[in-house]
Amino acid sequence: MKSLKTWSFLTMLLIAVCGHAQTEKIAIGDPMPAISLNSEIYGDITPADLKGKVVLISLFATWCPPCQLELAEVEKTLYPKYKDNPSFRLLVIGREHTDAELKKYNERKKFSFPLYPDPKRKVFSLFADQTIPRAYLFGKDGKLIYTSSGFKKEEFQTLMKKISEAL
Repeated sequence: MKSLKTWSFLTMLLIAVCGHAQTEKIAIGDPMPAISLNSEIYGDITPADLKGKVVLISLFATWCPPCQLELAEVEKTLYPKYKDNPSFRLLVIGREHTDAELKKYNERKKFSFPLYPDPKRKVFSLFADQTIPRAYLFGKDGKLIYTSSGFKKEEFQTLMKKISEAL
């Protein structure tokens, strides 16, 4: 009987954790949430700045190992290819990080793309409850066309293809 109670408890715990882990607040075809970003280093971003552009929103944290892999690939592959395209906008957003924390982090990493702070999860909470890294790709019409959670090299290649198609 004791093992049955233990098994039941563990099953309920697993269902609770797994069921909550991937809570999405936005789905393919949904419009981009009206996000605003404020950075003393890179300036402010308003919804008007993103209108009519292909927008990739990448949500990360400095302590997250899969995030480090994804950001290294963004630096190596994605950003050099699309940084000068006026129809494309990359927003890399540090969940629960301030400008000062991101500046210190980037002094080590030397990323050439901007890192925007989201210290109170205001932007992150528009997309999901947890799990990073996350990527959301919006077409020129402002609708979500691709999303990923975690980092896999194959998914990153799919993301690159989707950006190319959207442009």
